[in-house]
Amino acid sequence: MITIRVATATNLIARLAALPLWGRSRLSSVPLYAAYGSNMHPEQMLERAPHSPMAGTGWLHGWRLTFAGEDIGWEGALATLVEDPDEKVFVVLYDMTPADEQNLDRWEGSELGFHKKIRCRIECESTDTTTDPVLAWLYVLDAWEGGLPSARYIGVMADAAEIAGAPAEYVHDLRTRPASNVGPGTSGG
Repeated sequence: MITIRVATATNLIARLAALPLWGRSRLSSVPLYAAYGSNMHPEQMLERAPHSPMAGTGWLHGWRLTFAGEDIGWEGALATLVEDPDEKVFVVLYDMTPADEQNLDRWEGSELGFHKKIRCRIECESTDTTTDPVLAWLYVLDAWEGGLPSARYIGVMADAAEIAGAPAEYVHDLRTRPASNVGPGTSGG
């Protein structure tokens, strides 16, 4: 279970997000990872990728957040993305080291074939309200869309988005998504 003092995390995220993207040129080849699910949470990423600092936030246009893989054996469906020209997804960017990328691949089940890695253009948010596109990789679940995520998982995602500075409406939409009560310590849906 992830516990974090919101004020402390918010201050940390604000300081990290204010840092420039380390002089990256547009669509640089530096390995940026775009997190859109529970990996947006700074404490979770500190555990999974301790040498990969947050590099900012942004939007992935032309994609929609959804859930899939309910049959994988976790506590419900998992976050994934599908193409949708009318939608956009809030993401947190991390500057990934090769070792942390390999570790995150293991966490995400990539070597088991659960996820595919794709590269997408992310519109980064900056402090002067302009956007600057960068190229980042992200995971998409290799499963059919559908199924309900657990309420716990939705809560972690919404908390992470809020800590990272997602708009209140985006966080509200996450918190009010349909979910199951299946999770650790429950008897089932």
